Amino acid sequence: MLKKIQETADFLKKEISARPKTGIILGTGLGNLVTQMTEKREIPYDIIPHFPVSTVEGHSGKLIFGKLGDVDIMAMQGRFHYYEGYEMKEVTFPVRVMKALGIENLLVSNASGGMNPDFEIGDLMIITDHINVFPEHPLRGKNHNELGARFPDMSEAYSKDFILRAKDIAEKHSIKVVEGVYVGTSGPTFETPAEYNYFRIIGGDAVGMSTVPEVIVANHAGMRVFGMSIITDLGVPGKIVEVSHEEVQEIGNKAQPLMTLIMKELVAQL
Repeated sequence: MLKKIQETADFLKKEISARPKTGIILGTGLGNLVTQMTEKREIPYDIIPHFPVSTVEGHSGKLIFGKLGDVDIMAMQGRFHYYEGYEMKEVTFPVRVMKALGIENLLVSNASGGMNPDFEIGDLMIITDHINVFPEHPLRGKNHNELGARFPDMSEAYSKDFILRAKDIAEKHSIKVVEGVYVGTSGPTFETPAEYNYFRIIGGDAVGMSTVPEVIVANHAGMRVFGMSIITDLGVPGKIVEVSHEEVQEIGNKAQPLMTLIMKELVAQL
């Protein structure tokens, strides 16, 4: 794996001149952030050595290097999910490559189902912590000390400093944000009412099918992380309705401008 990471990083270094310190995984709610980037260099996943290819509708597949405002960033448009059939080391491979390229800060976004009864569809949730219920752990197997410690600390998986900054930005622009714990599960089914109830009982505020593996690996690599989730459906008793991937995308698109604004100003501060 070390050889693959280095070969991929070496390939990308030849393709770009800047050396960004901030990486963004453009999940639901951030797909259009690229329209605000300048001096872009787009590299499709399928020409990058050792990179998987995204198979999910609505998820593009390319790395984008450029400027967001005055800041050089690396953006991953289209992430990889465990439910697509990838191994966890494949799902998190791009985060390893980011670290090899010098990325120090990782910003992630996703869509999730809200279990907190105070949440409403369309809310932006700042992720304060997570609960990992994926059946496979991304750090399982031999540990490479070059990549991180065998038993990484996860007491601040999501940077408290970044959370405070994001809350200040939201308040300045009168954007409603909520905070909560994200439960990461394998999918690809949406949750049953009993599963929503279970995830709420164990301390979750929202549940989704991504993010947790990438955040674990980012922490293992010593990165600082910020995560934000769009509540696209509700797993609250009395509010549970049938939901489709298309509806999730539609709600995500409506919330995009607000999440993009918060992320863009946060990047400027970093």
